[in-house]
Amino acid sequence: MEIVTKQGHPAFLDLPWDVPLVEWEHPRLVKMAHGISRHIVRFVRFDERVYALKATSIAAAQSEYRVLRDMRDDHLPVVEPVGVVSDAPGTGDAVLITRYLDFSLPYWYLLGRNDPVLADRLMDAGVVLLVRLHLEGVFWGDCSLSNILWRRDAGAMMAYLVDAETTERRPTISDRMRAYDIDIAVENIVGGLLELEASGRIGYEVDHVEIAETLRTRYEALWGELTRVEEFDLDDSWRIEQRVRRINDLGFDVEELSISRDGRTLSVKPVLIEEGHHSRELRGRTGLEVQENQARRLLADIDQHRAWLERREQVSIPRAVATARWLADVYQPVVDAIPADMRSHLEPPELFHQLLEHRYLMAERRGGEVRTTDALADYLAGVLPTAPEERQLRFDGEPPADTVGLDD
Repeated sequence: MEIVTKQGHPAFLDLPWDVPLVEWEHPRLVKMAHGISRHIVRFVRFDERVYALKATSIAAAQSEYRVLRDMRDDHLPVVEPVGVVSDAPGTGDAVLITRYLDFSLPYWYLLGRNDPVLADRLMDAGVVLLVRLHLEGVFWGDCSLSNILWRRDAGAMMAYLVDAETTERRPTISDRMRAYDIDIAVENIVGGLLELEASGRIGYEVDHVEIAETLRTRYEALWGELTRVEEFDLDDSWRIEQRVRRINDLGFDVEELSISRDGRTLSVKPVLIEEGHHSRELRGRTGLEVQENQARRLLADIDQHRAWLERREQVSIPRAVATARWLADVYQPVVDAIPADMRSHLEPPELFHQLLEHRYLMAERRGGEVRTTDALADYLAGVLPTAPEERQLRFDGEPPADTVGLDD
């Protein structure tokens, strides 16, 4: 038997590798919420970290590990690959080990909350994930609701790829491959919604095909916005900046513009780098690692805090100084004030976003400004305690469909 793992993670030597994975009984085993899998998947806990173990073939485990590692290195939203166990006496050919994504939620948990608006947000997040993969030359080959995990992102959702068993990576992928990937996604989403409805987890009427087809429509719109070639008159070069800003507003960066001069026009096609325009800006200014919409919200609050400081002190304050003061005087005190028994409910950036929303609603009700400390006290007393713990969502009750592969 051979166990190869990344540094910074357990050696996994104390697990019962001489027993088939499906038969394991061990104190490290935990029941976690996740999607349906064709493989046997079990979860183990080491201190505060949870890992997913998937039984598969040696070739498939090694290939998926490499693909996930490469995508992680390129900052694509995928689960973290940790290691591969090969030739274990009781587990078949191999086991792929990945880190459980904290604060991630499966589709059946989210859609089972009977919020029709949430289906739109999940589709939007899935579209962004597919576009990001395709821009990076990744053909998924098995996009489905079960193969995506979602994390809350300042009122929106962010999607993460979980299963890369069928994934291929090339310098670029053709339009035909992109279309095929979308066809697979639409078909799988229809199937996932039908299974969810059959299990009784959706309490409202849905049009499965219409919801799935919106993924195709939204994908084509976003892909076109990010990649289409536009021609501008030389006197209208300001429209280039307008295009770049529009792309930034979608959360993507433009590394350079490919401009070909032809008479009186400029033909412009942006050369894109990965999504995360606002999250990278926030990381550069504060060191905080957050998701895109969370970063957008926090950057806006920093700007508001800077304006408030300048009004109060009647001086111009450099952006770096305002950012440091916001981090020390606004954000960190909120994080530090979260009771230890509530820190597993929401990620700190998501909690801060919700606090800002709560402060706004309190001010609206009162018809006047509300101090952040007052809003925080009210939020911690009446809102956060009612939120479910989502850091590592345990699996309780019946799954949405066939239980093959689910840790029971």
